Amino acid sequence: MGMKIKPLTEIYAVSAQLRVVDVAEAAARGYKTIINNRPDGEGWGQPKSVDIEAETHAHGMAYYHVPIHHRGLLPGQIEELARIQAEIDGPILAYCQAGLRAAMVWSLSQAGKMEAEVIIRTAANAGFNVSNLRSHLG
Repeated sequence: MGMKIKPLTEIYAVSAQLRVVDVAEAAARGYKTIINNRPDGEGWGQPKSVDIEAETHAHGMAYYHVPIHHRGLLPGQIEELARIQAEIDGPILAYCQAGLRAAMVWSLSQAGKMEAEVIIRTAANAGFNVSNLRSHLG
């Protein structure tokens, strides 16, 4: 069990880059959905989205690729993540290179659903500082 999963809530957790072999562990830990927040080709040796997706489906899990670039969000990405979260039944594991972008977009998707300070504290408890998002959280 080598993945370092950081729970944000009872049903949403983030992690650094998954490898294809990590998908079986995620399934064994009870995750029903994987959300990939990392763009393909961002780093050397990074698994391709299609390979992670194939392994995810082989384990009976849902898969979404919502790539968040270092230069910023695209219009509609936060709404897309909020929609995915609302439609999914069961625990979600989101990942990016180190987990921070996945935690940040989760935080933004919670704006208006949770108080800003609760979002910031929740992310901090998982090891992520998202306080710079305070003005966008409500």
